[in-house]
Amino acid sequence: MAPGTLLIAGSIATDHLMTFNGKFADSLVVDQLDKLSVSFLVDDLEIRRGGVAANVCFGLGKLGLRPVLVGAVGEDFDDYRSWLERHNVDCGSVHVSEDHHTARFVCTTDENMAQFASFYPGAMSEARLIELAPIVQRVGQPAYVLIGADDPDGMRRHTEECRQRGYPFIADCSQQLAFGDGDLIRDLVDGAAILVSNEYESHIIEKKTGWSADEVLDRVGMRVTTLGKDGVRVEKSDGTKFEVQAAQELRRADPTGVGDAFRAGFLAALGWELSLERAAQVGCTLAAYVVETVGTQEYAFTAAEFVKRVGGSYGDEAAADVAAHL
Repeated sequence: MAPGTLLIAGSIATDHLMTFNGKFADSLVVDQLDKLSVSFLVDDLEIRRGGVAANVCFGLGKLGLRPVLVGAVGEDFDDYRSWLERHNVDCGSVHVSEDHHTARFVCTTDENMAQFASFYPGAMSEARLIELAPIVQRVGQPAYVLIGADDPDGMRRHTEECRQRGYPFIADCSQQLAFGDGDLIRDLVDGAAILVSNEYESHIIEKKTGWSADEVLDRVGMRVTTLGKDGVRVEKSDGTKFEVQAAQELRRADPTGVGDAFRAGFLAALGWELSLERAAQVGCTLAAYVVETVGTQEYAFTAAEFVKRVGGSYGDEAAADVAAHL
C-alpha cells in the first residue's frame, strides 16, 4: 500500500435501533405484501452513532490509524464530532449544512436477525458539494479514498474526481445498490482499486451493470466479498483467489455495522503492509466485536485482547503479525 492517509467518504448518521422479540415472518402474508400494514411492539430502543463513513473511521481509529472523515452533517453534529475526535478521527473536512439535520437510520431487528429499516438522508444530500482536492491539500496524498454509501451525486462526484486526479479509490456502494441504476453503478465501480460488497450485493452489481463476474473483476484491481457467517472471499484480476473463515464470536447481539467494521480492519492491515489474507483476518476479527454489541461504535478492546482474539481464530503467526502494529 502506498504511503498516505485514508479518506473515508460516506454517510454520517445517528442510528435508532430497536429489538423485536419475535419473528417478522410470522406477521407477513406473502400474497398480501402489496397491502402491507403491520406494527411491532419492540422491547427496547438504543440511540447510537452511525453512518457507514463514521463507522469505518471509528474502527480505523480503534486500531491506531487516523482516518479523515469526508461527509455532510447538520449543526447537531457537535457531540458526535467530539466523540469521533476522541477516537482518533480527523473531522476537519466534514461539511456542516445550514439547512438540514444529520442523517438518521431507524432499524428494528427480530430474533432471527431479520431487519426492517428506514433512512432519512438530511444533510447527506449536501455531500455532492464536497471537493476532495482541498482535503488532500490539507492532509496529503491519500493511500485510498473509500467511497461508501452516500448521496448518489456525491458518490459520483468523488469517484470522478478520484479518476481525474489519480487518487486510488475503493468502491463500496452498499445501500445505494438497491436504488441506483446501471449507469450509476457502472460509474461508481469502473476503475476502482478495490470493490467491496457482500455476496448479495455482488449479484446486484452484476445484474444492474450487465457485466459478468469476470468482467467486473477485469474493471477493478481487487474484489472483496463478505460472506456473513462464512467469512470473506478475496479475488484479484491476476488470478489470486482465497477465502478466510469468520472470526470466532462469543455471542450475537446486532448485525448492524458489521460490514463497516470489516472494512476498517481490512484497510488498517493493508496500511500495516500485511498480506491480503492477514488483512481479511483482521477485518473479520474487528467485525466479530461489532456483532456482539448493540450499536456500531460501542465495542471496546485493548491491544492485547485484540491480538489474543486474532490468535484464537487464525493462529499464533497471525497474532504475531498483528501484534507488531498494535
